Amino acid sequence: MRLRFIKASKKDADLIVEIYNAAFYDDFIKYGECPAYGKTREQMEASIEKFPKLIVFYDDNPVGIISVDIKEKGVYYLCCLCVIPTYQGRGIGKQAFHYLLELYKDWKKITLITPADKEENIKFYTEKCGFIVDGTEMDGNIKMVHFTLER
Repeated sequence: MRLRFIKASKKDADLIVEIYNAAFYDDFIKYGECPAYGKTREQMEASIEKFPKLIVFYDDNPVGIISVDIKEKGVYYLCCLCVIPTYQGRGIGKQAFHYLLELYKDWKKITLITPADKEENIKFYTEKCGFIVDGTEMDGNIKMVHFTLER
């Protein structure tokens, strides 16, 4: 498997919207809303400026996104790690996460959240990436799980 990671720029906004919509369609249908689904080009351009994004390519196909919020030196919030469904289960997400750790070599702490009923996400982050669950909270009517990875 050949993965490449390309830093996104505003010119990639339409492609990123397409990847997000494919990756988060099921969440949108299940919950009736999803912050990553249905963004406009302008919203995505603003997001690219605020939160660095990498486009994940499998061979030459754009199949995923990694996005972080740099909270402070060495502290990151993983905004998004997604792979479109037809490419899931191939180790792409795990390799993408390990690439992120190499890219941000100064990391001391990484946090993220995901819905509590997304068992495959919880298993992925704990078993494949080494995160621990450190709490839950309600976001509207959706229970969210908090994860932390520290070194």
